[in-house]
Amino acid sequence: MLKKTMITVATITVVGLGSAFFTDSIHAETLHDLKTKQEKIQDQRANIKANLSKAEADIADILIDLENLNDEISRTDKALKENEKAMKKTTDDIAATEAEVAELEEAIAKRYEILKQRAVSYQKSGGNIGYLDVIFGSNSFGEFISRVSAVTKITESDQELMTQIEKDKENVEKKLSNLEDMKVELEGMKTLILEQKEQNEAKKQELKQKKKDLQAKKDKLQLKDSNLASLEAQVRNSISSATAPQVSSSQSGGGKLTTLGSKSLAPSKSFNSAISAGYSVLGTPYVWAGKRPGGFDCSGFVSWAYSKAGVSIPSSTSALSGVGSKVTSGPQPGDLVFFNTYKTNGHVGIYIGGGKFIGAQNSTGVAVADMTSGYWKSKFNGHVRRVR
Repeated sequence: MLKKTMITVATITVVGLGSAFFTDSIHAETLHDLKTKQEKIQDQRANIKANLSKAEADIADILIDLENLNDEISRTDKALKENEKAMKKTTDDIAATEAEVAELEEAIAKRYEILKQRAVSYQKSGGNIGYLDVIFGSNSFGEFISRVSAVTKITESDQELMTQIEKDKENVEKKLSNLEDMKVELEGMKTLILEQKEQNEAKKQELKQKKKDLQAKKDKLQLKDSNLASLEAQVRNSISSATAPQVSSSQSGGGKLTTLGSKSLAPSKSFNSAISAGYSVLGTPYVWAGKRPGGFDCSGFVSWAYSKAGVSIPSSTSALSGVGSKVTSGPQPGDLVFFNTYKTNGHVGIYIGGGKFIGAQNSTGVAVADMTSGYWKSKFNGHVRRVR
């Protein structure tokens, strides 16, 4: 919708600004008037080019910001992956430590059971014998000493074992507590990293939108410059016509033609009218084999535009590629420019000056396109025909 609005505004601007150039009133203007208009157009173009330079500089800055932001996003993604790796290791360590704690608790329980059974066995030796009976039931002093020593060793050994198990359990539980703290810390770090990533992505979208807006502004300025370039070319040709020596005229096929030597050419204003007609249908959709304002293909559009200028030319690219005269010194506004698309000379448009042409493209419909860069530069084959 925005694109269509821009095209409509551009069309109204061209028609309004260029009306003086697209009517016969141009012949009533003095050479001074024409040069004054040329200067005004040149001033407007200089201002537009300055704005274009600023827009391009702003876009370049945004591209740098986007590149830096992409690097930051990459670092954030890397940090997130490292955090997830550390989180997995910590979770695994916690599981292993919990298993170790459970194993120690089981060992303690078993040891307590052994001690319990041993205490019972002290009291059961063919009857109900107490712990002291084990010691004092000796038959001799030597046996008494041996029993006391044995009981003491068993008791000390059990106590050392229990102490070690309890110590091991305490160490493992401390380790488990540290791991739990680390897990909480890692989860907090993950939250911060995700927030930073979300902020970076939001900033990235904002920069992309700025770039899109600046690109739209740049395209609009380029369209204005293209339109002004066309008007400037028409004024320049009008100045040339006003200062050129008069030549003889003759009638041919019901239309007025200017005779130069033995070659008859369409009057110089025909290309102005053809370009004007083209601008009046900007935005018309592309229709294969279309030859009317309801829908055009490339050759049908060119043929129709020139018919509005009173010049009859074919409506196929193959026939148009041989119409008029071949141009070898660079295209002028109104010349037909050809492009090798699906075949040699498979696409044709009308050159409007400033490296731009107007034509019916299957991707855009009737629109002004740049043939000095990108797709159309790569497809332009250098073949140019001059109708006038």
